[in-house]
Amino acid sequence: MLKVALIQQENSSDIEANKLKLASNIAHCAEQGAELVVLQELHNSVYFCQTEDPLKFDLAETIPGESTNFYGALAQKHQIVLVTSLFEKRSAGLYHNTAVVFEKDGTIAGKYRKMHIPDDPAYYEKFYFTPGDIGFKPIQTSVGKLGVLVCWDQWYPEAARLMALAGADILIYPTAIGFESSDLDEEKSRQLEAWVISQRGHAVANGLPVVSVNRTGHEPDPSGQTNGITFWGNSFVAGPQGELLAVASQDHEANLIVDLDLARSEGVRRWWPFLRDRRIDAYGDLTKRFID
Repeated sequence: MLKVALIQQENSSDIEANKLKLASNIAHCAEQGAELVVLQELHNSVYFCQTEDPLKFDLAETIPGESTNFYGALAQKHQIVLVTSLFEKRSAGLYHNTAVVFEKDGTIAGKYRKMHIPDDPAYYEKFYFTPGDIGFKPIQTSVGKLGVLVCWDQWYPEAARLMALAGADILIYPTAIGFESSDLDEEKSRQLEAWVISQRGHAVANGLPVVSVNRTGHEPDPSGQTNGITFWGNSFVAGPQGELLAVASQDHEANLIVDLDLARSEGVRRWWPFLRDRRIDAYGDLTKRFID
């Protein structure tokens, strides 16, 4: 069994306070025996992509840098594998939304640059982030090969499949997603259910557990054009048949700790041999934008 911890947190504009709260939550999870701890998307700050503001690029950091030193030290102190999500400054004018994974000794085990970048009202990420160029490659750690993807990636079955085909033991999605308050309650329910269903579907289709960590709380729109985002929480862990193993609340912070049986994936794949029956000879058109 692998004990996995998901930290669902409400953030403020005070970056140092956010990091200290994360450090406290990480310590709590480690005290409960967690070996793998996963943080939400862009966890150091508020979700700054609600507006297009050139000054927000000042939040970006190099990798390695100050944040990797901070989180690497926490991983080493608590002897955990830690999945983080940072705003990466790669070069002048070149920025990424990057997940960084730390090994138990505090070293960087690997990183993943978000591949699918949204551009929707209140989610203006294309202004800030260049699409990733590392590809869909699991990160080898002492607790297994981690198929780390980020938020908008979770809607794409191709991303999950490629991570699975490359040998991932777990699919992991640091996330920042929520409701715009003007949406009707029925629409909010549909959005949340679709978010959960899509990721549970990735678990089923690939015979792998899924770990999805969202933030919670309300963050106002600095421009005042919308009513801001109420992040819908609901961080969860699903098993390789899509079964829900644990779910956090919608509107409260939580440290969700789950025992995950990675060996179960082998059995599930034996009686549901989806990978065996794939018609790889007939899928060439998947590389096209559209089939006329």
